[in-house]
Amino acid sequence: MQQTAHFHLMAKPSSFHCNIKCEYCFYLNKEEIVTHQTRFMSDETLENYVRNYIESQAHNTVNFVWQGGEPTLLGLDFFKQAVRFQQKFANGKTITNAFQTNGIALNHQWAEFFKQHNFLLGISIDGLAEIHNKYRISVNGQPTFERVAHAIELLKQHQVEFNTLTVVNDQNWDKGKQTYQALKALGSTFMQFIPIVETGACRSSTNIQNFSVPQQGYGRFLVDVFQEWLKEDVGKVFVIEFDNLLGQWLGYPSSSCVHQQTCGSSMITEANGDVYSCDHFVYPEYKVGNLNQQPLAEIALSDAQHQFGQAKKTTLTRYCQSCSLQKLCHGGCPKHRILSLAGEEFKHNYLCQSYQLFFRQTAPTMRKMRDIIRFGGDIRSVMDVES
Repeated sequence: MQQTAHFHLMAKPSSFHCNIKCEYCFYLNKEEIVTHQTRFMSDETLENYVRNYIESQAHNTVNFVWQGGEPTLLGLDFFKQAVRFQQKFANGKTITNAFQTNGIALNHQWAEFFKQHNFLLGISIDGLAEIHNKYRISVNGQPTFERVAHAIELLKQHQVEFNTLTVVNDQNWDKGKQTYQALKALGSTFMQFIPIVETGACRSSTNIQNFSVPQQGYGRFLVDVFQEWLKEDVGKVFVIEFDNLLGQWLGYPSSSCVHQQTCGSSMITEANGDVYSCDHFVYPEYKVGNLNQQPLAEIALSDAQHQFGQAKKTTLTRYCQSCSLQKLCHGGCPKHRILSLAGEEFKHNYLCQSYQLFFRQTAPTMRKMRDIIRFGGDIRSVMDVES
């Protein structure tokens, strides 16, 4: 019997190629790092990926996530073929698909396909038009907000389930309330807010890029969104950062790798089948295999991947280890551990101040929601308590 494992693998079949040029995109510089000659994933690699991923999964439900770059660049026929391969190799397992896109290329044909096959769409949009158009521009320098808003309307028209992914940067960190209201006005009821922290192409650099969110800015943004959400949207609008934190207050591990104790269960595959330890570590030293050459479970359970995952726990600063919030935070994403502290062997997380602010400011309400749930109450009643 083939070895199986519990892991997640995100596919980048279009690699770094995209139809817009976001200034803050961390994946655009992969052109200098991902040296394979394959522009897009071939049908042969696609088939190997689908078969290998399903066969290697210990779960009865197999979650496919398609990202980029921009996956729509491969064309609709590529994903129709992907679904056919999934049906061919499912072997009784339940298959789900999530598709992350900037929305620029979506049309009725795409929307009909997504609806027919129950794809969950992730739409990248930064809420406020002027903020979105600051960094999310087309290759010819034109704004893209209206085109993305149109794509959202198209998905709503075809009743395609979607969520929004919003980057928190130097322009909107102090506009949490306005951003949340704008996303609601667009029809988003499932939101995710992603902090941008980049040091440029050189990973050893501590030169923070100008578009990065300030150290405390991400926390300020989340607190502002949280306070607005509490007014009338508990149980109606779902924010992944709030759901993750509430789950931790209830005693569960975070569903986000950012605040899990270790990493290593979420890998990515590039267009040629190369597998890397993490989406944020697509560098030669973190290449752990190729799905065309070996079973994915073997890669997931390899010593190299295990060591990568354990390093998150074993390279915490002493400051982090002694923090009262460490059990909620677990040091955050290793990508953001870029600060040098006096007397510390390891680097500290740039977003530490943000996490402390977010966890402390929301603690009284989180405690109330936890108790409501534990006693079988309606979580929406917390809005009456907080008003």
